[in-house]
Amino acid sequence: MDYNALEPLENDPNSLQESLLRHLRYSLGKEFRTKTIRDIYLALTLSLRDRLMEKLLETEARYQAADAKRLYYLSMEFLIGRSLGINLTNLGIFEACHSALIDMGIDLEEVREQETDAALGNGGLGRLAACFLDSLATLDYPGFGYGIHYEYGLFKQEIDNGYQKEKPDHWLSKAGPFQIERSDESCIIPLYGRIEHGLDLNGNYNPMWMDWRVIIGVPHDIPIVGYGAKTVNYLRLYAAKPSSDFDIQIFNAGDYFRAVEQKIKSETVSKILYPSDTFDTGKELRLVQEYFLVACSLRDIIRRYLKTHQGFDGFPDKVNIQMNDTHPALAVAELMRILVDEHSLEWEAAWNITQKTLAYTNHTLLSEALEKWPVGLLEHVLPRHLQIIYEINHRFLSEIAVLWPDDPDRLRRMSLIEEGDEKQVRMAHLAIMGSHSVNGVSALHTDLIKTSLVPDFFARWPERFNNKTNGITQRRWLLKANPLLADLLNETVGSEWITDLSRLQRLEPFASDPAFQDRFRKIKRANKEQLGKIIYQTTRLKISPDSLFDIHAKRIHEYKRQLLNVMHIIHDYFRIIEDGFEPAVPKTYIFAGKAAPGYWAAKQIIKLIHNVGDIIHKDRRIKDKLKVVFIPDYRVSLAEKIIPAAEVSEQISTAGTEASGTGNMKFALNGSLTIGTLDGANVEMLEEVGEDNIYIFGLKTREIQEMKQTGSYRPLNYYHEHDSIRRVMDAFWDNRFCPHEPGLFRWLYHHILEKGDNYFHLADFLSYSRIHETAYADYLQIPVWNRKSILNVARIGKFSSDRTISEYAGEIWDLTPVH
Repeated sequence: MDYNALEPLENDPNSLQESLLRHLRYSLGKEFRTKTIRDIYLALTLSLRDRLMEKLLETEARYQAADAKRLYYLSMEFLIGRSLGINLTNLGIFEACHSALIDMGIDLEEVREQETDAALGNGGLGRLAACFLDSLATLDYPGFGYGIHYEYGLFKQEIDNGYQKEKPDHWLSKAGPFQIERSDESCIIPLYGRIEHGLDLNGNYNPMWMDWRVIIGVPHDIPIVGYGAKTVNYLRLYAAKPSSDFDIQIFNAGDYFRAVEQKIKSETVSKILYPSDTFDTGKELRLVQEYFLVACSLRDIIRRYLKTHQGFDGFPDKVNIQMNDTHPALAVAELMRILVDEHSLEWEAAWNITQKTLAYTNHTLLSEALEKWPVGLLEHVLPRHLQIIYEINHRFLSEIAVLWPDDPDRLRRMSLIEEGDEKQVRMAHLAIMGSHSVNGVSALHTDLIKTSLVPDFFARWPERFNNKTNGITQRRWLLKANPLLADLLNETVGSEWITDLSRLQRLEPFASDPAFQDRFRKIKRANKEQLGKIIYQTTRLKISPDSLFDIHAKRIHEYKRQLLNVMHIIHDYFRIIEDGFEPAVPKTYIFAGKAAPGYWAAKQIIKLIHNVGDIIHKDRRIKDKLKVVFIPDYRVSLAEKIIPAAEVSEQISTAGTEASGTGNMKFALNGSLTIGTLDGANVEMLEEVGEDNIYIFGLKTREIQEMKQTGSYRPLNYYHEHDSIRRVMDAFWDNRFCPHEPGLFRWLYHHILEKGDNYFHLADFLSYSRIHETAYADYLQIPVWNRKSILNVARIGKFSSDRTISEYAGEIWDLTPVH
């Protein structure tokens, strides 16, 4: 008997019913007559996991037979959302499962609501990583995600009197059993300790990392199924556990309280995403988290490689590691440490392997977001790694001194160590030095990396720098999130777009067709009605689906300029109550997004949104002409309801600050028209959809750079010269929107008019107001608006993550699909 050759599981409704009932009885110990909807969810998830594991093992056997090169994607965030629906979709058994449950008297949608979002990310960085995993599997690439198994994730956002309140998001307590714990593949990770300076047998310097503390990384795998279920890869997440040996020693010594304290301290490493770094303990925990991710990942990658290969000469031919932003940049030092200290490679050979193996994606142009770690903290937590970083820096600067003699400023700018009152290690520099590829995530962003962010490094290694414009997976953001529109597209142009988004170009001839426009508009209306119900459930605010839905959904940050949007809403409000403007169609402005717990200004903007909304809603002169809504606790599953309902998408970051953005792509894919600046991927979206089908406003990046360099931007001039600006700014001063908390928003008056308005709100205000008027006029012409909306769907094909991943695979990873 071939013990590896089990009969494959069937996916017809009867087989799914049988599988579900077996798990209900034998895995959960329940009878069908006593089941709850939660029991059905768990039994169904277990049934799907059986099928996913079957495909995962088949996929792994295929990779091993081909001795395939593998890609490992290291990221602090993987915002995967809910898994049940997308797994049913990509396995191709959504309808079969729906039929099976209907026969049992069960509503699949009610079952799906039992699942909570996996709180493994914060925003675009994590959502991009999740889209990439979907595309890697769909395109049959051997690609795997590596991250941290956060117990609480970021936080659950609640609103109390307009203020954001952060609550623990204990998502694991409600998570389904898609995760598989692999405790047999746990990693031992050293931390802290000291360096003992010694010599080896040949008299060479041989530093020894001694007296370190150990924590254990326990992997948990989440299967990632590609569309069509030909390939199932995995996302491997590590949970931190204490060393059992260390605990036993403490227990044997009789110090039970210390043992428990040690256990709690070890497990804290994977408790929450992005602990506050306001205090030194928070900074230390964030550094430990980043090293924990890197160390566990590299241990596992090397273990897997050495199972079938000897020596490291061929390592870069079988392994590529992509660092998603600077959080995993310690991979440079850790890979060098493993190769030099544990496998006795010479420095030059180890450095050559490291550079050929690692690649780095930059995601930000903001200086405060480019990570730097205090030298003293690194020495305390990772003493050996700091030694390696200093050695990398010494060799690098020696090379630069030869290439650019008598240029000390260049050496200072390029050094890994930033001098100052407190020396710091520049992690972006470390990632660039240790990689063979450095990519930006939009054409504009990549150009700014080369010319503004790190021009010295571009001058040294121009061949390393390249662009990979971000993308999104249409399987989640259209097929799953907007099934009504997906069905219409399948009926009209076929279903090939599901794996080749460029096929939506076939939709263009239908853009002006009245019958198609009517069906398209009815779908948008149905999605607006659905969102209206969610808004009422969460905020008790009734909004009309006849109003224009203008949506600004993203992380709350000054550079993303939710404040500019609110200023325009105030302007709209004054036009109605003071200028006599009568809108022909009501407007509903919808916001969603979280502010970082320690980001005071962003949290104040959330409060401002609520206060402005409250004043407007209580003003009888408005009569539902204007509504302002903030939907709390923005997450993937909520985005799947918000985005299909949008008619206007706000993508209004200050030009030159947004790396790419992917929300812009999701909204356009679902037929929303963009109001945006020429920032990030908006530039390329303009090229694709055409200037008649997107609303662009504001200063360009070059103009803003010139104004900064010359100091020619003076917000007070705009205030004195334009009545509309002065009226809005004065409202911040005179407590118009905070009658019960006088002075609450005066900081905005000072911040913008006296402290420089770093994100150019006033410089772009008039242009922003005018483009809104243009968009509103088009919205009143229903056939014109419908055509623009349909053309956005038809021309968004470039922005699939399938295209992005194919470019990474061909141009950076040298990765081949294993069909």
